[in-house]
Amino acid sequence: MSTTVQATRILIVDDDEDDFIITSDYIKSIEGASFEIDWCSTYARAVEHIRTSEHDLYLVDYRLGIKTGLDLLKEAVQLNCEQPIILLTGKGNRAVDKEAMVVGAMDYLIKSELNTEKLERSIRYSLERSASLKALRANERKYRSIFERSKDAVFITDEALRFKNVNGATAELLGYTQEELSLLSLYELITEGKDSIQQSLEYAREVDDAEIVLINKQGEKKYCILSATQEIDNTGALYVQGIIHDITNLKRAEKAALQAEKLAATGRLVRTLAHEVRNPLNNIQMSVEQLISSNKIEDDALFLEIIQRNSKRINDLITELLNSARPTELQFKKAILQGVLDDSIGAALDRITLQHINMRVRYPETACYIQADSEKLKIAFLNIIINAVEAMKDVQGELTIVVNPNHAHYTVEITDNGCGISPENLSKLFEPYFTSKRNGMGLGLAATLNILQAHKAHIDVKSRENFGTSFLISFPIQN
Repeated sequence: MSTTVQATRILIVDDDEDDFIITSDYIKSIEGASFEIDWCSTYARAVEHIRTSEHDLYLVDYRLGIKTGLDLLKEAVQLNCEQPIILLTGKGNRAVDKEAMVVGAMDYLIKSELNTEKLERSIRYSLERSASLKALRANERKYRSIFERSKDAVFITDEALRFKNVNGATAELLGYTQEELSLLSLYELITEGKDSIQQSLEYAREVDDAEIVLINKQGEKKYCILSATQEIDNTGALYVQGIIHDITNLKRAEKAALQAEKLAATGRLVRTLAHEVRNPLNNIQMSVEQLISSNKIEDDALFLEIIQRNSKRINDLITELLNSARPTELQFKKAILQGVLDDSIGAALDRITLQHINMRVRYPETACYIQADSEKLKIAFLNIIINAVEAMKDVQGELTIVVNPNHAHYTVEITDNGCGISPENLSKLFEPYFTSKRNGMGLGLAATLNILQAHKAHIDVKSRENFGTSFLISFPIQN
């Protein structure tokens, strides 16, 4: 069964018809191939043919009136021509030959040396090389598209991790423009995990899913997974290519889930203990009440009253524990965040004034609407503000309350310049019954976390001992 060979369409661009006839006769005498040959005698018409991509290959004479074949080559490159171009000239010229190959010609042939064999080899070589280059360009476009459209940060750096090429996701993650990143090293932005990255690249020449913490231009912590490999380019220079996957939201969700589970577990324990303690306590209270009513001895009455008073105190403590462990029931309504904060500040104002705390409040001019139980949220803010006030010294204290809006959240930042919190205590801050206060019960911040989580708010705490603490609470925007 015979198969039809598809004809190769060739355009000969030559202002001399005799040269066209000679060249086309050589092509027609090539065995085992089929060709469709067209002739174009002007530069302008040749440009139009190239623009429409009607042909598979172009044979272009160097002399085309006031223009040259090199000019046509350059214009073809600007038109993104992917078909091969072979330059023909009447006389050999090494400078023209070299420039033609640099510009993009597939081959350079001298007319006086042309024959069927030479043309066949040149055409075959040009078509094969053109097909390879087309495949390479297609792959390059595909991988460039993957590089640019990736939701993960993809980058190329030098050996010292100085950025050379980054995609849009890298700039978005780190908060810098691509131009600004070209002046930075990834090492400058890593706050945790830097040493292990350096060692992995030095000894293994790769980093496999390493967990790192980055600081972006806005000073925000970004928890990320880094994968990278060290490669060698065609000049022998080392470079690093890698991907950064942002897991900040996942970390936050894990942290919130862990805190919620701790609260739930503590609540179950408290309810069990309360039940076990209240049964004998009720018996004690009833017995004491019976003894008080029937006993007439004055000395005994004094001790019985002490027992009764302290039994009531124990009962009140159990009630308070149960209330703190019980899931917060909220009544959500549309509320203005600035108004809730003002109410919380008003409730703490006497304490702030008595300690001569210098307070600065900064709100955006537009109202920040959220879904909230205003009374419960006021309690949450009040607990944080009171803790801040208690952490500061009289007169020297500075309290700052700021609301910062962005495209998705309103962030409330409450900052003091107090004693700060140690890293060890910072991790336990919202655990029920953990407190550093002498007479505290450790329930205030646990209740605060309970309320904020019910508002779908994210809370983060930054602190340095002897420098102060910042609470950052982010609420989803209510449109």
